[in-house]
Amino acid sequence: VQLVESGGGMVQPGGSLRLSCAASGFTFSRHDMSWVRQAPGKGPEWVSAINTGGDRTWYPPSVKGRFTISRDNAKRLLYLQMNSLKPDDTALYYCVRSDPLTYYSDYADFRRYDAWGQGTQVTVSS
Repeated sequence: VQLVESGGGMVQPGGSLRLSCAASGFTFSRHDMSWVRQAPGKGPEWVSAINTGGDRTWYPPSVKGRFTISRDNAKRLLYLQMNSLKPDDTALYYCVRSDPLTYYSDYADFRRYDAWGQGTQVTVSS
């Protein structure tokens, strides 16, 4: 199982970035996928989730309306489009895979995730 994120970088407040995650080593289309971020000195924060078919998405209030998660099952890619970025969005962003047999239904419960990428850094600063 491998999840490789890319697309991070430094951007000014109000700017946009698009993160990508390339999946390999498993049947990508059988897993719900999420993005999780972790800012320096803070715990991880779930920021988006998408179902296997890509037709249902979920977001916490902190990013709803600004972030959009999507997936291309044919290309085995997961995306996160981030608009109207704020300094508080500065963090290491991880692509994570849900265990399809997970007991934990809440996407903010990290016990449901069984694979993590190495992360891509997003820095929002003027």
